[in-house]
Amino acid sequence: MSAEATTGPVPALAPEAYTPVVPTEPQPLGGAVGVTFDLKPLNPSSKYVKLNVGGSLHYTTVQTLSKQDTMLKAMFSGRMEVLTDSEGWILIDRSGRHFGTILNYLRDGSVSLPESQRELEEVLSEARYYLIQGLVEDCQLALQQKSDAYDPLCLIPMVTSPKEEQQIISSCSKPVVKLLHNRSNNKYSYTSNSDDNLLKNIELFDKLALRFNGRVLFIKDVLGDEICCWSFYGQGRKIAEVCCTSIVYATEKKQTKVEFPEARIFEETLNILIYETPRVPDKALLEATGGAAGGGGGPHRADEEDGREHRVRRIHVRRHIMHDERPHGHQAVFKD
Repeated sequence: MSAEATTGPVPALAPEAYTPVVPTEPQPLGGAVGVTFDLKPLNPSSKYVKLNVGGSLHYTTVQTLSKQDTMLKAMFSGRMEVLTDSEGWILIDRSGRHFGTILNYLRDGSVSLPESQRELEEVLSEARYYLIQGLVEDCQLALQQKSDAYDPLCLIPMVTSPKEEQQIISSCSKPVVKLLHNRSNNKYSYTSNSDDNLLKNIELFDKLALRFNGRVLFIKDVLGDEICCWSFYGQGRKIAEVCCTSIVYATEKKQTKVEFPEARIFEETLNILIYETPRVPDKALLEATGGAAGGGGGPHRADEEDGREHRVRRIHVRRHIMHDERPHGHQAVFKD
């Protein structure tokens, strides 16, 4: 069965039967081809709105957007024209990363803020743009609390392996001071004052770490073979070593003694400052060296030091002591 085409005059429509369409000139957004946008007033009877904020899509209500006296309320109260696309999405030319936070604040009057300072500053910027004063104040308070929070002034790495220790020392541009203390690494008994001296070494380490914080890297090692030993590094090389343990040969048995050579340790710490880059004048170092710290010799001295064989200063404090710490009156027999 075929349809037959009919010809004839097209009946005229009454004027009230149609409304003429006035074409509008397309307005491309962002160079998109085939997508046009028109400036239209928002239909005040619309309860729900679809928002396209920088490519992030959100559904919400006019009631939520009008809860507080903000720029969003002005946009959706009919006082401003809004930009919509052909599908009815209302366009806001703004990053949509934190717009969900903006909406949640408008819904509830409060919102959980991000922990990161950078993200806090981003939310603050968006709150200022949308004129949401309450959220602006919350962000400013959170940033102030972060700036007032206590940050550790001195961080001391704890060495967990020889490989890690080598990586730390070789990659650090600062001089390095390492304290190795391992009380359990002892074959003999300790003398009466060894524990006190070991604590004094640890306390001195902490004080020096605070005094030279930022200039010298202080690290701790509790896994090494020594009981108490200081090592000093400059430009990735070991410069000096101070071993604080000694052996006491008593009548019945040998004993281990821990020394506290405070002056020697402090001297080597000052010596290591010459490996700073750039060098910073230190009052204590200038006094100890007669005012010649950091500047002596010029380039010729540096060339001479590079040409010499590198040697490590090893100071063993009374390594083998022929001494008995028993009370007076007891006969002592010393052995080699």
